[in-house]
Amino acid sequence: MNLLANVVLTVQILSALGVIGLVLIQHGKGADMGAAFGSGGSGSLFGATGGANFLSRSTAALAAVFFVCTLALAYMGNARPASTGSVLEGPAAAAPAAPAAPDTGSAAAIPGAATPAAPAVQAPASASSGAGQTPAK
Repeated sequence: MNLLANVVLTVQILSALGVIGLVLIQHGKGADMGAAFGSGGSGSLFGATGGANFLSRSTAALAAVFFVCTLALAYMGNARPASTGSVLEGPAAAAPAAPAAPDTGSAAAIPGAATPAAPAVQAPASASSGAGQTPAK
């Protein structure tokens, strides 16, 4: 799989460089106007009609190759490999419970000892009764 990814990456880089080169050697839209007035640009390497058809079709073909390679690399990069037996891939295991320590210091551990009652906690007075509020001046 790694060899295939390297081949696809190489094809992608070459197609990207090809697209860059083809775009740079193409004439702009305004360049045809100069050829119409006899600047001599029409007698080029690709014939009197110019290389617009050849260059634009070549650019489109290399762009299509570039996008296919990009999608292939994205798919290969996102594909998950088969389980390698890693601890991190498995489900989270529950932590083992700590053993309960023997309670030796409490009164409940001593037979016959009475457990002291908790002191009663007085509930705070409600704000509507006015208790505990400072008088307004």
